[in-house]
Amino acid sequence: MNRHLLLLAVCQGLFLTNNVTFIAINGLVGLSLAPLGWMATLPVTGYVVGAALSAMPVARLQARVGRKRAFQVGLVVAALSSALCAFAVSIGSFWLLVAATVVAGFYSANAALYRFAGPELVAPAFKERAISLVLAGGIAGAFIGPNLASAARGWLAVPFAGAYLALVAVALLSLAVLSFIRFPVHVAAPGGISGGRPLAELARQPVFIVAVAAAALGYGVMNLLMAATPIAMQQCQHPFESAALVLEWHVLGMFVPSFFTGHLIKRFGALPIMGVGVVLNFACVAVALSGVDLMQFLVALFVLGVGWNFLFTGGTTLFTQAYRPEEKNKAQGAMDFCVFSTMAVSSFASGAMITTQGWTWLNLGSLLPIALVGLALLWLAAQKAALKNAAG
Repeated sequence: MNRHLLLLAVCQGLFLTNNVTFIAINGLVGLSLAPLGWMATLPVTGYVVGAALSAMPVARLQARVGRKRAFQVGLVVAALSSALCAFAVSIGSFWLLVAATVVAGFYSANAALYRFAGPELVAPAFKERAISLVLAGGIAGAFIGPNLASAARGWLAVPFAGAYLALVAVALLSLAVLSFIRFPVHVAAPGGISGGRPLAELARQPVFIVAVAAAALGYGVMNLLMAATPIAMQQCQHPFESAALVLEWHVLGMFVPSFFTGHLIKRFGALPIMGVGVVLNFACVAVALSGVDLMQFLVALFVLGVGWNFLFTGGTTLFTQAYRPEEKNKAQGAMDFCVFSTMAVSSFASGAMITTQGWTWLNLGSLLPIALVGLALLWLAAQKAALKNAAG
């Protein structure tokens, strides 16, 4: 840990404050404004669609101007889009709200790269811990996000408009913190984002395929269940404060393990830790299917968060083996495009399924992608064993 890595972890915490607040309120605001019930999570979907559309442009921006300036641009967009969300809610415009969340996705695509910027601030031997510690910054979002949503939803006459305005202040605070971080000197490569091997060649590597699949599907399942939780709890007559508590514990599950996940990956390897993440995802579904009391929602979402942490941290660490330094921007952009595209599908499916099929079928539907991740991990382990035997 050094000062710059610590400040980057603070930025991660403020980013998660934005994310968790969006998750806590976008579905409920969407439900109140949407023309049809199944459209309720379109504002959540818009956020990740915007991130997916922005993933490669953000990669090009970072290749051109470097980490710091690109992150600063993302935070300016975060402040402006949050203000636009507040305006959309205040005038009752569902489609303007969706458009504003699509714009906000540019910030999400930018801030998602904090985890890759962390290893650049430490010696190579500490890259696993750097990734893990940056993600650990999200713990702040676990506390601030749900409580901010609860406290600020009544600030203005229109419910939740105040919460969006509070996110403007969060973005400006993050912009101030970022100004004190010194990133490695940026030298634009002559080929820009196209330097090194072609993306098609990178994407054919087994390690690339499995790392991206695990990160994308793991995030997709997590988003599928998390985005639906506030709506499902409202359907079960739980108050908003209970949904905020569940999301708080969910985000704690996502990021508290980051204090030791890097150490576990260093000791046991990425694949075994990712395998534990798959098992925890299955456990989450089992708990969710056992009932709809507050404690079952809380435990299921907490276990889901821990499973996501093991999958995503492991997948990110594994992915660093798939590219050379001059290939980082396009490789990381491609990974995040896949992650956000999967999240966009899962966000839309979340709203459609929870309002038409219910919480039980939503959880049963998540079993297939979880199983696919497990099979992908076994396939890569077999590939590695075969290469080791051939070399031996």
